[in-house]
Amino acid sequence: MADVASHQQDIESQKALLASLKKDGADQQAIEDAKKRLGELQRALAMAKGKSSGAEGKKRERLLLKTAKGTRDYGPAEMFCRAHIERTVVDVFTSYGGAELDTPVFERKDVLTGKYGEDAKLIYDLMDQGGEQLALRYDHTVPLARYLAMVGANNTQSKIWQVGKVYRRDNPVMSKGRMREFKQAKFIDLVQDFDISGTWDPMIPDAELMSLLCTILTRLDVGEYTIKLNHRKILDGIFEVCGVPAASIRAISSAVDKLDKLPWAEVKKEMTDEKGLDGTVADKIGEYVKLKGGPELLEKLKADATLTANASAAQGLADMAILFGLLEAYKVLNKFSFDLSLARGLDYYTGIIYEAIVEASAPPGFKDASPAPPPSKKSKKPKTGDDEEEVDESQVGVGSIAAGGRYDGLVGMFTAAAAAEGKKAAELPCIGVSIGLDRVFSIIWPKWVEKGMRSKETQAYVVSMGDGLLKERVELVQQLREAGIKTDFLAKNKPKHQAQFAASERDEVPFAIIIAPEEWDAGHVRVKEQKWEFVNGQKAKVMSEDKGTQVKRDELVAWLKKTPTLQEWDSGKLIE
Repeated sequence: MADVASHQQDIESQKALLASLKKDGADQQAIEDAKKRLGELQRALAMAKGKSSGAEGKKRERLLLKTAKGTRDYGPAEMFCRAHIERTVVDVFTSYGGAELDTPVFERKDVLTGKYGEDAKLIYDLMDQGGEQLALRYDHTVPLARYLAMVGANNTQSKIWQVGKVYRRDNPVMSKGRMREFKQAKFIDLVQDFDISGTWDPMIPDAELMSLLCTILTRLDVGEYTIKLNHRKILDGIFEVCGVPAASIRAISSAVDKLDKLPWAEVKKEMTDEKGLDGTVADKIGEYVKLKGGPELLEKLKADATLTANASAAQGLADMAILFGLLEAYKVLNKFSFDLSLARGLDYYTGIIYEAIVEASAPPGFKDASPAPPPSKKSKKPKTGDDEEEVDESQVGVGSIAAGGRYDGLVGMFTAAAAAEGKKAAELPCIGVSIGLDRVFSIIWPKWVEKGMRSKETQAYVVSMGDGLLKERVELVQQLREAGIKTDFLAKNKPKHQAQFAASERDEVPFAIIIAPEEWDAGHVRVKEQKWEFVNGQKAKVMSEDKGTQVKRDELVAWLKKTPTLQEWDSGKLIE
């Protein structure tokens, strides 16, 4: 027991140290080291308790059945909705000429490091496995870039996509789809093939990706959305003309990127107090990054002689002029807001950057001109083993539901690192978009429930009257399935017809196919259509005295497929 007491004392001391570091505003690395040490001490205490319990013959502790922090299970109804979302996204990906890829869920750590700026601390490290330092993938962009660097000139596709889970060690906000394990859909358009050198036509792939994103968001029915748009070269040019030192540009860019969550006063404070920027320089930046609009803002910036004298800004403005023309041709220009506060914190972006937002994206009540929100109340939930602070979910928005940008050097970064000394590495400029499927789900799921959407795609349910007629039911079920009609039945030898109807109603199946001995022998079945409606906010079956329609068995498939219900079939649709 002395061992356990000693560990407990060490843990209390380490907690006090961690609290002190946070209070004194110590640098992030010191805080992370203290958290890591606290975790080690807590694991040592758990092991000591286990040994003590075994030695003293104490009753074992009960297993706590819960998912890990930042993860969750999805039930059948939720998965049906999620499958609908993913099908919609993939359908658009393929309609735009995309080819699917798949990469491992974990990568060599040196592949991921140096790509994510301040967010690098969110990467999940894995223990040393057979001599390799590994980490869970943070996104799909870097793994896909690594793939393109590996296949080089053997790549035959100009548009590629991947859907899968990614991992970030962030503070989760589960109700808003912000988790540690979440699903992303990624589409990359290769701006230039490996075997083509020289120049290429600017902004065409960029506009194509933005049209793709608008198509997806419209089909998903996420509600009114806006795609914030900016250009890294314009932003870098603004920082340069305002007097930001070159070494500080990425850090200041990261601060500007928080303007969708914090008022300007708080962002300026971070620039000056935490990142050492001169207050006058910060004020100059503020005059620019508060601007947003459309083509009229572009014209205003082009008339700014100080800005256009900067080569980086001038190039960015020229790109934006071409892009606006193409977006107008795609008939989606009205969906975009040229927003100079958009920075995107990831290091690999080099050109166009964008984020899709909806009404639920911003924290509740947040306005650009509002004062800083009051500190949220700390949750009374016990802290987790690594002593992380709980997040007040009522003060957090969904955030962007899709984002992306241009990265001209990411693939080249890998090919250069792998190339022999003195050998020129191939480059492959790309433009990509990532869609946060969990965030989209958090928006669509309440609407799905409100509309009475189903949890299965079963279209017909075979019901027997009288004797069980098991073989006859199986025969009919198989006939319908082979014809492409999704069909089910109650897997019992002699089920009561009430139980069969109850099962079909539980799954909200639109057609009950009823077989009775006399009708079956005469080559007939009876089809009863079932409908549902909302009554006082509750979903209920529409009661009917209709006994169904008698249909010849050999005409059943054709009869069903001619019904409006199947001709207008939309998976999940229940109530008109």
